[in-house]
Amino acid sequence: MQIGDFLLQMLNGGLGNLAAYLAAHVLLCLVPAFYIAGAMTALIPKESVTRFLGRNAPKWIAYPAAALAGSVLAVCSCTIVPLFAGIYKKGAGIGPAITFLFFAPAANILALVYTGGVIGVDLAFARLFLSLTFGVGIGMIMALIFSREDLAHDKESDAMFAGQGKMRRAALVFLLILVALLLAGTFKVGLLTNSYGQVTLPIAGMDKFQDFLYRLVPYDASKGQEGVTAQGAILIVLLVLIGLASWKGLDKIHEGFTVWTWIAMSLVALTLLTAAVGMNPHAGGLDIQFTGRFFGVIIAIAALVWLMFKRLSEDELRDWLWESWRFVKQIFPLLVGGVFAVGVIRVLIKPEWIETLAGSNTILGNLAGVVFGVFMYFPTLVEVPIANMFLSLGMHRGPLLAYLMADPELSLQSILMISVIIGRLKAWTYVFWVALFSTLAGLIYGEWVDGTPLGLLALYLAAMIAALGAALWLVNRRNERKTVPVSAD
Repeated sequence: MQIGDFLLQMLNGGLGNLAAYLAAHVLLCLVPAFYIAGAMTALIPKESVTRFLGRNAPKWIAYPAAALAGSVLAVCSCTIVPLFAGIYKKGAGIGPAITFLFFAPAANILALVYTGGVIGVDLAFARLFLSLTFGVGIGMIMALIFSREDLAHDKESDAMFAGQGKMRRAALVFLLILVALLLAGTFKVGLLTNSYGQVTLPIAGMDKFQDFLYRLVPYDASKGQEGVTAQGAILIVLLVLIGLASWKGLDKIHEGFTVWTWIAMSLVALTLLTAAVGMNPHAGGLDIQFTGRFFGVIIAIAALVWLMFKRLSEDELRDWLWESWRFVKQIFPLLVGGVFAVGVIRVLIKPEWIETLAGSNTILGNLAGVVFGVFMYFPTLVEVPIANMFLSLGMHRGPLLAYLMADPELSLQSILMISVIIGRLKAWTYVFWVALFSTLAGLIYGEWVDGTPLGLLALYLAAMIAALGAALWLVNRRNERKTVPVSAD
């Protein structure tokens, strides 16, 4: 293969991955997540967050609350970042915020059920137990390492959100409906995915248009290639229009609402509804299937519109839109660049490397599983059939678990986005601990698969946790001594 052809193949890989991601995953996952993050920042009083997730909240409350909040969100490492940014900016301690960031994509309810059904209940249980243990552990480690920075962050949020009182009931209902909108777009249950009606639009050439899109961006479920459907192409166009209208209508919203503001919001509603229906192109036209998800989305949008005009104040509405747009400008460009880079890198990774590197339960094999998780990133739940493919190619179940823990957590684009929110040092420290604990999780589970007694593994794990706990206690004592003021004699 000539260099020019190879470079063209990498470019096509990057653009294809980006197009597939934008078409299939941004609208019903990431868009609601941005608006939820904006609502958290604009509408929730700081005291409501710090009471349960603040640096001074009891650990036995903060860390389980963070894990519980993450367990119901079927989101990937990209979608969770705006939500993480929202609670962190509002005053959550770095420890509970990191536990939320880790646990939500790694071991949410849907991911566990899907893992158990496709690969095995034993792997699903190992994924839950080790994700919970290591997620809380990583959060505590980050809280101790960056205790001084966490204190400064707490004081900064005190100054930024001083004087906010109790959260208004209308604002709470508004936030809960946004969360329901996110769940309606991500939960794959029959009530939401079943079709309850259909119309056919007599648009000639839709089948040829779909074939053209699949030639442009190939579809192969066994390799995780999602392609771009006709519906996805329509959604990409709408997404571009949303960006243009938002730039005109939201960038200077503190100067007042304009017609562009309402055009942007109308386009968002139209796009969410378009993403919620089913579309089937064929020679006779385009079938539009009205799914349960469509009706759920339309009910949620109607409730949000009513609350916006009847219960939220103009200041609350303006602050919510501004904070949401600010998160989009801060995070979305990095997401686009990261997804494109991952598509380029995936062209370079050969499936046959999997059996060679991760065919046995070794440190190298589990590290390979982690690396595959970073550079062969797939959206949430897609990683499960891909893991099943890796298993058929000869990957050991230990490295397979390491992959399943790293893939939802670490992707190039999520690392870039997290760096913007908490800084490069904290972000790469988090990456190090996730990679380390994912490797350890794979080794432990792999040893059990290879016949090591469960009691002995439990003893090893308990000893490791005890050693880590002792080290953290010593670090905490050292930090406390440094913060105690010296009294003058």
